[in-house]
Amino acid sequence: MKYGDKAISKAKLKRWPNPYTDRDYTINIDFSEFTCLCPQSGYPDFATIRINYVPDKYIVELKSLKLYLNNFRDQNISHESVTNLVFDDIKKLLKPRQLEIVGDFNPRGNVKTDIRVAT
Repeated sequence: MKYGDKAISKAKLKRWPNPYTDRDYTINIDFSEFTCLCPQSGYPDFATIRINYVPDKYIVELKSLKLYLNNFRDQNISHESVTNLVFDDIKKLLKPRQLEIVGDFNPRGNVKTDIRVAT
């Protein structure tokens, strides 16, 4: 197993203390190389995952987020399921003041899908 595969397989989301808990500010993260597998066909799905949140006590550690999202590349999972799962995991980890996750999936078979989950 290559070192990247090892890092991805052991990936766990991590958080850091928010250095500015006294104010509202927005963090926008775009992960433009997201991939997973269609649960019906096994064909790859490509997307940009957008994470927009107003932190409370914690912020997400970006390397752990990258590895966590890369872990989906070999999983058979629907657009709706992956977007909602990322939302649930980020919400549980950070307990942000506001959170929106967007799964912006590339067209396949001439169909474009955008999934949005927000608090």
